[in-house]
Amino acid sequence: MPSSLGWCRPEELVENLSSVDGAAKLKALRDVKNQIIGNKTKKLSYIKLGAVPRVVDILASESEAPLLVQSAAAVGSFACGIELGVKTVLDSGALPHLLRMLCNGDEQVVEAGARSLKMIFQSALAPKNDMLQGQRMDLLLTLLNSTNENVAEVAASVIARCCETSMQQHALLNAGALDILVNLLGSSLKRREACLDALRALVKNNPQISMKLISVKQGGALATIIKFVKDKSPRTRLLACMCLANVSCACPSSYSQEWEVRTDMLPILVKLLDEPGQVGEEAPSVLADLVANNEELQKLAYPINAVEKLCNLLHKDSLQPNHLQGVLVALSELGSRLEDGRRKILSSEPQGPIAAALVHEYMGVRIAACTCIKNISRSVKNLRTSLTDEGVVFPLFKLLDDESPVVQVAALSAISNVVLDFTPHKTVFFKCGGVMQLIQLAKSMDPLLRLNAVWALRNLLYLADMSVKRKVMEELTVATLISLIHDPEEVVQEQALAFVRNLVYGSVESVQQIFVEDGLILRAVVQQLRVATGPEVCTQGLYVLSNVAAGNGFHKDEVMHFVVASFQEACISLNRFLQDMNNSQLRVAAVWCIMNLSYPDSPGVLSRIERLIHAGFLLQLQNMTDDPCLDVKDRVQTAVEQFMAAEISL
Repeated sequence: MPSSLGWCRPEELVENLSSVDGAAKLKALRDVKNQIIGNKTKKLSYIKLGAVPRVVDILASESEAPLLVQSAAAVGSFACGIELGVKTVLDSGALPHLLRMLCNGDEQVVEAGARSLKMIFQSALAPKNDMLQGQRMDLLLTLLNSTNENVAEVAASVIARCCETSMQQHALLNAGALDILVNLLGSSLKRREACLDALRALVKNNPQISMKLISVKQGGALATIIKFVKDKSPRTRLLACMCLANVSCACPSSYSQEWEVRTDMLPILVKLLDEPGQVGEEAPSVLADLVANNEELQKLAYPINAVEKLCNLLHKDSLQPNHLQGVLVALSELGSRLEDGRRKILSSEPQGPIAAALVHEYMGVRIAACTCIKNISRSVKNLRTSLTDEGVVFPLFKLLDDESPVVQVAALSAISNVVLDFTPHKTVFFKCGGVMQLIQLAKSMDPLLRLNAVWALRNLLYLADMSVKRKVMEELTVATLISLIHDPEEVVQEQALAFVRNLVYGSVESVQQIFVEDGLILRAVVQQLRVATGPEVCTQGLYVLSNVAAGNGFHKDEVMHFVVASFQEACISLNRFLQDMNNSQLRVAAVWCIMNLSYPDSPGVLSRIERLIHAGFLLQLQNMTDDPCLDVKDRVQTAVEQFMAAEISL
């Protein structure tokens, strides 16, 4: 470039940043700043040469406005879009000097400092807690009322970035931030939008502060925000929708007109999907928040082409990572509950863009793609018609080796659905070594990884044929399965027992697998039923016994050994589960066990029923004929009929 002809070598420029000659120092600042703007390679080069501490020294020691303006601009450029730059700027001690600049009498100095602070606080490395201490908190709140709109906007922007935790939100609330922000909603467009952004962050996932916002000025603040939903400014409309969506998520049904407001927001957000720039990029995420876990809103979104617009965006190649992530999350929500939503998504043939998203460099995009697959694959029909493409399945399985545990968990959740009741995908899974990957993750020290890995293994065995069951058990081993049954985490125990339940479901050959290695698996299940207190764990354990009791005469007798034992230590107190009026699922599972043990025409049935009657199970069943749970009541009736038919024969 022509302008570069007057530049010195980088080493000389860095040296000139410490020059005693003010003019040389100012020229070096300008040259460094101009070289690094938008150039990551140059930034890294100058960081390595030690330019940042020298620039910060100028901030700290100079009082001349041109030097302060240029040094603040350089600091902001170093911090823009590169985490190493932010870290180096903060490590060099720039923050207090930038804050001091906000009180300078020169407007240009103030604005330069404000812009630099805004750059720093876009980063996750920004010292958010430090900004909420003493004088810095007071300064932030004071600057909200600054006559300089750019400074007020930066103050609100910093506040918005300092609301990530409940503790941070309450610190700001206690300092009076909520009232100040609400009072500024009537200000100019720029200040209003900055305050809406801060309010949006202040109420996010916080029921207490959301309720306070609802009650401020006797509902006047909320009414003002609701009015902004239909403002002529697209950004104001978006921020108002963000704020109201966050309030609704934190405090559902917290004000009388909430449903009407949410239905009004829906078409507005769908239209905002078409907006250029930041508004259009952020709109999908807000739409996702609005329709999350709400079938009625999802139904209303379909006729106004929400899915079609999102799918059109998905097929574009030029989306920014945050935009792409938002689109995938919104599609995930719109396909999470209703078959119609999943059908609409799949009709756009999204397999290619989703597959590309699975290998995206941005972690959030990979997670969102996994979630999208998980929700679409909730329909077995969709699995068999639309997700058979190995171009989607293979990259999904490869994410089990992702460097991020969060991505691994998301991939496991999707895989749990993909392998459920669908033989072709199970074949692909074996082909790419997926089972061994799951087993390794099931041994992870991270309980969330263990949980989701065992869950996926459980689903892999759902209605699986014997060849699949044998292959899985060969790789898993009895010892590993037993350790999972006795895992420290109850949720892992539950899924491990559910795995055994699927393992022994079906044929006599399936049931026989619980008796390998002298019945160690069965004994581990029984031991859990004796000591476990969690109803979910006990329910899965009882269904294991029920499935074993559905086998042949030998299998039934083995279960009888634990249900009606001659010595107390070996006995499972099945009556404890039959009498548990707090959990109908426990009662259903326990009755199923008795039904399978007393199944008519099975070998030895009369002897088993006689022992069950002697142990008091008929009397207990007769006491349950009017059980409040219809499912329990029906099963009890069947079991009693089986007992009574046998008594006639006895």
